[in-house]
Amino acid sequence: MAAHSNALRPVGERLWEVEVPLRFLGMQVGRRMAIARLSSGDLFIHSPAPLTDELRVALDELGAVRFVAPASSLHGHLFMEQYAAAYPTVELFAAPGLERRRRELSFAGALGDAPDPRWSGDLDQTTFRGHRQLAEILFFHRPSRTLIVGDACWNVTAATPFGARLWAGWRPGVRPTPAFRLGIRDRDSAKASVERVLDWDFDRILIGHGDIVEADGHRRFRDAYGWLLRG
Repeated sequence: MAAHSNALRPVGERLWEVEVPLRFLGMQVGRRMAIARLSSGDLFIHSPAPLTDELRVALDELGAVRFVAPASSLHGHLFMEQYAAAYPTVELFAAPGLERRRRELSFAGALGDAPDPRWSGDLDQTTFRGHRQLAEILFFHRPSRTLIVGDACWNVTAATPFGARLWAGWRPGVRPTPAFRLGIRDRDSAKASVERVLDWDFDRILIGHGDIVEADGHRRFRDAYGWLLRG
């Protein structure tokens, strides 16, 4: 993952990203926020980063922040309250289980297998089912042919911080962490979720942890779950 900053960086057509630090179990693993400008001109925020003055100015130049969504009840829900406080018309959405975890937040709706009509023209989504701890929502950004994930897979490279490489299993490549893989208890449900994702025509993966997969993402995601698809 590149050096962390609050700078917005264009990724593809009407899609941007921001990288920020994240410490997990004492290790620096980093994480990524995604920003999609919808056909309406409104902004859809995935896994929000801390809303610094610099980031707010950059977002306001792109459009009106309208929707904020996490990847799951464990990934990407921090700082949602900052966006609710800064943007009176923003709507927060909850991944499965997040309503219980963040009772102090007011959610406009729950994320599931079907995208909200207000962003369905630009984004598709599905729930990664079968995991014992969390149900992650994966998004497909059609204009840029980009899959947006949180923890469903990591991308380990030579530039990945030492702690993140330990957590992700050390070997370079795109794959779920050993912990995420062990958490899959209903293999049939998980396999069906992966097959739904593979129905999408994506080439890039905007990944929560690790460098963005700029090309050949469809094959690399399929290979990451080959052990499940063959089961």
